[in-house]
Amino acid sequence: MGKYILDRKPADDNWMPFTGLEELDTLPSGDIYIPLSEWIERREELLKRNSRLGVILENTDDVNDIAEDLDRLDLVVLQFPKMSDGRAYTQARLLRERLGYKGEIRAVGDVLRDDVFYMQRCGFNAFELRDDQDVNSVLKAFDEITVTYQPAADEDLPIWRR
Repeated sequence: MGKYILDRKPADDNWMPFTGLEELDTLPSGDIYIPLSEWIERREELLKRNSRLGVILENTDDVNDIAEDLDRLDLVVLQFPKMSDGRAYTQARLLRERLGYKGEIRAVGDVLRDDVFYMQRCGFNAFELRDDQDVNSVLKAFDEITVTYQPAADEDLPIWRR
């Protein structure tokens, strides 16, 4: 298993990515997450499973495509294909602030120590780290900035209103 942080603690990742659904009988038991296209196509069948479900979104997908299903999804995975592509920040904020999603929002891909504090502010609470990232160092990054000025998913009041 890769390096994984959940709610600012190292954790075991019990989720399994799954693509290419042919028959639901071929799905592994346990918690799975699937691409949005598979979710849209097989939603009713997937909801009959007894395990937790999640969806992985491309950073070009519209989070509103899963808005009606957020109460049924335990995990939303958002992708950072490269450090300079920040569209997943917006997706996370929309999920938390506009759509009120309370489940796990996981960052995957080019997840770096320098970015996790800001990802958390936007609503991420889980991070799948790149192999070259040290978990203990990343955990320290959450506490390096102690005062934030603007409102975000983790603090709805600006500093002058607190």
